[in-house]
Amino acid sequence: MNEKELQLVLEEGEGYKIEFKEALTDIDKELVAFANSSGGRIFLGITDDKEIRGVKITNRLKSQIQDIANNCQPSVKILFEVFKDILVIIVRGGEDKPYKCSSGFYTRVGPNSQKLNRDDIIEFFKVEGKIRFDELVNLKFDYDTHFDPTKLDRFLRLAGISKVLDIPSILINLGVAEKQEGKVIFNNAGILFFAKNLQDIYYHTAVTCALYKGTEKIEVLDRRDFNEDLISNIGGAMIFLMRYLAVRYEITGEPMRKEILEVPYEALREAIINAVAHRDYFEKGTNVMVEMFDDRIEITNFGGLVKGLKPEDFGTKSVLRNPSIADLLHRVKYIEKMGTGINKMRRLVAEAGLPPIVFEFGTFFTAIFRRPARIEPTIFDESGGVFGGVFGGVNEKVAERLGKVIKALYSEQVNISQLAVMTGISKRTLERDIALLKDKGFTEFEGAPKTGRYVLTEKGKKIMGALAT
Repeated sequence: MNEKELQLVLEEGEGYKIEFKEALTDIDKELVAFANSSGGRIFLGITDDKEIRGVKITNRLKSQIQDIANNCQPSVKILFEVFKDILVIIVRGGEDKPYKCSSGFYTRVGPNSQKLNRDDIIEFFKVEGKIRFDELVNLKFDYDTHFDPTKLDRFLRLAGISKVLDIPSILINLGVAEKQEGKVIFNNAGILFFAKNLQDIYYHTAVTCALYKGTEKIEVLDRRDFNEDLISNIGGAMIFLMRYLAVRYEITGEPMRKEILEVPYEALREAIINAVAHRDYFEKGTNVMVEMFDDRIEITNFGGLVKGLKPEDFGTKSVLRNPSIADLLHRVKYIEKMGTGINKMRRLVAEAGLPPIVFEFGTFFTAIFRRPARIEPTIFDESGGVFGGVFGGVNEKVAERLGKVIKALYSEQVNISQLAVMTGISKRTLERDIALLKDKGFTEFEGAPKTGRYVLTEKGKKIMGALAT
């Protein structure tokens, strides 16, 4: 331990493998929690607010802590490291789980030690096993070939951590790598976050997004597979959803209008993060699935409920299948607080006036979001009525395309070239569509011929008003 490493620990804050303690109070709880998990370090002399107060380090203090560890059932193996007036207690992951202290059984859930009854914790380790996918090392992952330092930079920026140490030391402190014979060896959590291209190492870690026609899995309209790293996979899935979800605009008095998706953005993002964090990565025959139908969105991962978590406790308690993955997501604020995501999703959907989310869990875990009745872009006649998809002899397909043009013009004032990029419609087709819309009084051109932009008239804005109702 040196000054720079301590600074890094303070910036990282408490996590799955780090605990700050001002005094010995309840330290037996922390010891068994780390022993029942993957081990960790207790920094005695640092407050929860990251203030260094220090402790008087004596042999008597060390003996007292050792006695507490020995009195756990079975005894917890610990080591000591001293840096200035901070005593670091290094707790090894237990080899004879579960461990118990005088107040009960505890396991590590993110930055907290959570109490479990004996039946719960025995069932958890019996079914899930003592080996976790995210903690296994993979010798095929080569530091020089496969590691992407730019993804580590992104992670540190999101987590608010300074790059005060060399890269191997940072990775080791994050708990995603170790040194063996001078080589940096990654565990799977490190690979999932910091691989240049995850597809080169694992093919089953992808998030697959699909858009279907209608309400059944018959005709696929679009599909994308994202398998770069977990953060990029989550981002890619959200971009896919936003590409096809209807948006309405709310005037807030600010310069920018507020975009509101038909299903709350944060609820969908929370569900995808949950699927990525809790899926069973030992099963290599399936991906996380994000599937869009006309009436619903389904987000599915293999693994069901983690054993040890009862259905009646779902949404109120948290048991982690991949604690290292969850810890890293927590550090970059993708997970706010362990065990709160389900209730957050439920609240957001309720506030949007949508039906409750349906959660299904068996071999798979699925979150089903109901979409509101679809309101397609439509064209109004002079009296405000709807032509029902036929616009002066134009067929339904063309009317749908015209609706897409009007929707794009509502979000921005653009020229033909920019509009082509936004809509995916060729310039030649757009010129015909714009001429038709202009002839009917829905659009107009403002500015000089070379630098001007197409905008919606008040009549054209009525269409977006219909979409917002």
